[in-house]
Amino acid sequence: MRTQLLGRTGIRVTPLALGTMMFGAWGNKDHDECVRITHAALDAGINFLDAADVYAFGETEEIVGKAIKGRRDDIVLATKFCEPLGPGPVNRSGGSRRWIVRAVEDSLRRLGTDYIDLYQFHRPDPDTDIEETLSALTDLVRSGKVRAIGTSNFPGGDLVEAQWAAERRGFERFRTEQLAYSIFDRHAEYDALPTAERHGLGVMVFSPLNGGWLTGKYRPGSEAPEGSRAYTNGDHFDFKAAEVREAKLSRIEPLEDIAKDAGVTLVELALGFVLSHRAVSAAIIGPRTMEQLESQLGAADVMLSDDILDRIDAVVEPGVNLHQAGAGDRPRSLTDAAYRRR
Repeated sequence: MRTQLLGRTGIRVTPLALGTMMFGAWGNKDHDECVRITHAALDAGINFLDAADVYAFGETEEIVGKAIKGRRDDIVLATKFCEPLGPGPVNRSGGSRRWIVRAVEDSLRRLGTDYIDLYQFHRPDPDTDIEETLSALTDLVRSGKVRAIGTSNFPGGDLVEAQWAAERRGFERFRTEQLAYSIFDRHAEYDALPTAERHGLGVMVFSPLNGGWLTGKYRPGSEAPEGSRAYTNGDHFDFKAAEVREAKLSRIEPLEDIAKDAGVTLVELALGFVLSHRAVSAAIIGPRTMEQLESQLGAADVMLSDDILDRIDAVVEPGVNLHQAGAGDRPRSLTDAAYRRR
């Protein structure tokens, strides 16, 4: 599988990264099968794995640790911190130095490694000065426990502020951004993607299949298949909101026609679309089963023509977001009323 640079880190990664959120209690509870899926991805050429301490509250990182044993040096390993790991002490989350130095040690132990290639700030923490976070992360890089640092779900303004703070104080700067992007969720084209490109950040895209919508398994007049995300979490994955559901369903057939003309599957079209953006370094695929993995591996070689991309733009205009909850970078000032009121 071909590789490309992850921003300006000097690290080369495959265009597909294996996302592991579906490993463990949140998806596939069979640890052995999750290990087999990981090995199949690595054997197919993928060299980039993405996790987070919050996925299944640590269980996912433990599975990944089992899967990469004996193969660590060939893998670019990324994980994240910030989100609360279930109920408990209020200081077990966020971007404070106090939590970061604890969180990284816990992740290293669960992953069975002594270093993390890319350690990512899972989302902005409005309660912590960004200089506090960068100072702690800089120490981790200089100690060798972390090779590079990045962000996830950061709006353009926060990306810029973090770059300025790093330059002003001589800290390590964030080198990557992970964001939601798909044919059905193009909000990032307004701000986050151009901002990331201007600052030389490598971009990893999560949810390129929009929670399964761009697999074609949801059809007009049909219920969500049992076991699908729309079946288990219909509110979050837009199956219960009639207006959004119909907006997406009405576009599936036109996109399938475009995929057919391009000689690819709908899944490959969706992944090829995000990989065609000039700022994107890798698309994160998050299979729950071996079948899902196999259906996505072919996208690594997909190169969509300008004509095909223009036809996709005609189905969903650039910058348009069909996702009910909005883009992945929704700040807490929108999601938590406490950040809007005295």
